[in-house]
Amino acid sequence: MDTHADAQASEALQAAQAPQAPDAPASDARPVLEAPDIARVLTRIAHEIVERAKGADDVVLLGIPTRGVFLAQRLAAKLEQITDRPVPVGSLDITMYRDDLRMHPPRALARTEIPGDGIDGRLVVLVDDVLFSGRTIRAALDALNDIGRPRAVQLAVLVDRGHRELPIRADYVGKNLPTSLRETVKVQLAEEDGRDTVLLGAKPAAQ
Repeated sequence: MDTHADAQASEALQAAQAPQAPDAPASDARPVLEAPDIARVLTRIAHEIVERAKGADDVVLLGIPTRGVFLAQRLAAKLEQITDRPVPVGSLDITMYRDDLRMHPPRALARTEIPGDGIDGRLVVLVDDVLFSGRTIRAALDALNDIGRPRAVQLAVLVDRGHRELPIRADYVGKNLPTSLRETVKVQLAEEDGRDTVLLGAKPAAQ
C-alpha cells in the first residue's frame, strides 16, 4: 500500500471540503467611504427620511439581504434617536423574484421578516447597499406586492454607481459614485465583514 499517496489524497480531500475564505478585494481596490463616512451618510439619510415623511410615524424599513438588512437596522436606530420612538424594521428576500434565476446556479434563500403590524397603508423604505442596474429593486417591488399594499414605497441606498437598465431611481443616496462597467464596488460592513468600508476596484478578469 502506498501510504504516501494515500496521505496526499486525504490532504487534498480535506482541502476541498474546508470552508473557503470570503473573496478578498482586488489588490488595486481603493476605499471611497470609510466607517466615519458611512455613519455620517446614514445619519443624513435618516434626517432626510424624517423630513420627507413628516416625522416618520408610519415608516417601515425593509432591508434587502444581506448588507441591506444591516443598513436598515442602523437606519432604524438613527431614526429612533431622532424621533424618540422605535421604527419597525425587517428584511425582504428577493431570491425567487429575480429575473436571472435560470442563468445562474440555485441560490440560497434568505429570510423575509415583516414587522408585526405589516406594511398595508405604511410608507415602506427599501434599503440596499449598492444600486446598479435596478433589477434587484424591481425584484423587491414584485416581492413586496405579494406581501401587502403599502401607502408608498421609497428606496434608500448607500451607493448609487449608475448604469441603470430599468427606470428606477433612489430617493435617498449615501454617495453617487460614477463607475465604469470595468469596475466593481464592494461594500463591507462590520456585521458581516468585520469592518465598514466601500471599495472601488477593477473588475476581475473572466476565468
